[in-house]
Amino acid sequence: MFDWKQVRGRVMGVVNVTPDSFSDGGRYLEPEAAAAHGLELAAQGAAVLDVGGESTRPGAAPVDAAEETRRVVPVVRELAERTAVPISVDTTKAEVAAAALEAGAAIVNDVSAGRLDPAVLSVVADAGAGYVVMHMLGEPRTMQDDPCYGDVVREVGDFLCTRLAAARGAGIAPESLMADPGIGFGKTVDHNLALLAHLGELVARVRVPVLVGTSRKRFLGALTGVDDATARDDATLPTVVWSLERGAAMVRVHDVGRAVHAATVLDALRAAEPRAVGAVA
Repeated sequence: MFDWKQVRGRVMGVVNVTPDSFSDGGRYLEPEAAAAHGLELAAQGAAVLDVGGESTRPGAAPVDAAEETRRVVPVVRELAERTAVPISVDTTKAEVAAAALEAGAAIVNDVSAGRLDPAVLSVVADAGAGYVVMHMLGEPRTMQDDPCYGDVVREVGDFLCTRLAAARGAGIAPESLMADPGIGFGKTVDHNLALLAHLGELVARVRVPVLVGTSRKRFLGALTGVDDATARDDATLPTVVWSLERGAAMVRVHDVGRAVHAATVLDALRAAEPRAVGAVA
């Protein structure tokens, strides 16, 4: 049975096996290149490697299960054979999840939280795998078409609690669950900032480890004026520290090395902080 407490480290590395991802689409499309990239991220200190074969950027074309499986399974198998770092498959499809778990993945990272293909919940439960429940407004092709909320923090929290309950009801072990507020998935800049500002409230409410993925996202470009997604790693880093400081268990990033260094320094600062009454600074 997968248990998030057994994962060492707090940085999930992104391995995109896609031609059209917003940041690095096509760069690691071939299985050999993707696996080599994953091993490089593991060497940089990634605690989990998240392999995805379908872009979830706004407006991306859908990919059928056969093609997605063809993309991800060889990469998952290669990584599982060559590193002890747990492998996650980033998919919404039960068929792809089952094939990836059979190939050696230990986690399913589902941006739809089981809404697009409810059978994924039983696949995860039967395998005893980890499962990440993420909030997304609508579906990837339409999620950025004028997203609206009355209270984004409350509504995202409501959604996560409901979907976590569904996952537990399907037989997924509580210790195998993680929640993700879905930064950038059907949210404006202000929505994303509100979720990050109130992250501590979400962490306390969902009562499972929380994953935050801000890496290179469009709202960072809107804040900084940097149009090139690959040039947003500097803007990503403050959100990594902010999220970890406010209770996130893990951050999902493209630039693993910087995030690992930031988490290491943050831990050292926490350890040095006086806590006992009368402690000397």
